[in-house]
Amino acid sequence: MTPQGSTATLRGRRLHFIAIGGAGMSGLALVCHGLGADVSGSDSADSTYMERLRAAGLEPRLGHDAELVPADADVVVSTAIGEDNVELRRARARGQRILHRSELLAELTGAGRLIAVAGAHGKTTTAGMITHALRATGADPAFVLGGELPGDGDRAAAGNAGWGEGGVIIAEADESDGSFLRLSPEVGLVTNVELDHHSHWSGEAELWAAFASFCGRSRTAVAEAGEPARRLGAALTFSVDAGDGADILATRIEANAGGSTFELRAPSGSCEVRLGVPGRHNVANATAALAALEAAGAGSCLPPLGELARALAGFPGMARRLERKGGRSGALVFDDYAHHPTEVAAALAALRELPHRRLIAVFQPHLYSRTKALAPRFGRALAAADVIAVLEVYPAREKPVGELAGVSGISVAQAAASAAPGRRVLWLRQLETAYEILADELAEGDLLVTIGAGDVVKLADRLVVDR
Repeated sequence: MTPQGSTATLRGRRLHFIAIGGAGMSGLALVCHGLGADVSGSDSADSTYMERLRAAGLEPRLGHDAELVPADADVVVSTAIGEDNVELRRARARGQRILHRSELLAELTGAGRLIAVAGAHGKTTTAGMITHALRATGADPAFVLGGELPGDGDRAAAGNAGWGEGGVIIAEADESDGSFLRLSPEVGLVTNVELDHHSHWSGEAELWAAFASFCGRSRTAVAEAGEPARRLGAALTFSVDAGDGADILATRIEANAGGSTFELRAPSGSCEVRLGVPGRHNVANATAALAALEAAGAGSCLPPLGELARALAGFPGMARRLERKGGRSGALVFDDYAHHPTEVAAALAALRELPHRRLIAVFQPHLYSRTKALAPRFGRALAAADVIAVLEVYPAREKPVGELAGVSGISVAQAAASAAPGRRVLWLRQLETAYEILADELAEGDLLVTIGAGDVVKLADRLVVDR
């Protein structure tokens, strides 16, 4: 896609990203840099995303400093950036333009046919599947993802963002702060609706209303058949096995070693789909992805749905989404980004499909507010493991003060012990303690998975000795 319309205004424009090293922010920074903007930014911590920015020729700075903000730059922030940030304060004092990342995303995606993927769970994998299917069939989409899609050999390097020439843009639509309501997609896909971000939404009624508004802003809204589609006003529906009068239906599902097969029934025809990633939740992700592609492909020049469906056989999975990290002492080590009980249960159910002696789950709760609201449900979800280890809460942007004072990961450990009587439940608190205990725990045939949206992946990487 040759830069045109709103993207043409990026040439020579200065943009400064506060917290540039996040998954979504780094993707936007990469795209803007590629479209000719003069991009700078900073972050409090280093990461693989920072490494990717450096590889693209950018020079992100570690640490926040008011002197880093160019006086003539638009400043891009996320909801996680507080008003006390020194760079944001300097920009406001100067009267510089402040853009929320969703405003910049809306500006970028106004230049093409946007497929926006929303939902409480599965956004990143579903958006990655759509991106992979299009790239594997010769299309050249633009994409901005919330995680890394491994490279396709000669087709593309690993990454979380890229700007293609095909006219289609795939992006995640984030409901966590309500910013997805700034987008106006051609296809608005809702994978599912469940309350996850308790610090923003007052309750489920407000959340459902927001998703309905998102669907109303979409030219074609796609959602799960049945009650979700009725509540959201979806024009195209999908379902896994249940039917419910779905337009797109996954049926005859069979799990196999490391993946699954199923039959996809759609208005444009039926075909077999093979997946190399495990779990029924990935069947749901694939069905949702193909439903969005069916909606986008109607009357367009996109490849036929059957061709796109076959391409999913080569989908490698997303980084930190049931990612196989390697082995140790004959055990296999996986890592997963799950940070909600529904996601934890789905990850463990998928791993249960693989041959194993014991399934060991190491869970790091994410956010004090979520832990306080959902500790009993986390305990019940973790009960699917044979051995359960729980770490202290990863606070991210929150502090344990006020109504969050005293919240601790031990509440999840206690809930797991109650839900899984007789099974080993370990309260390990810190990553170092977890390594010291689990490094000698692993044996032939074990599966160990680190779970959480914080830095628990460091434990998985450290445990692995055979990659």
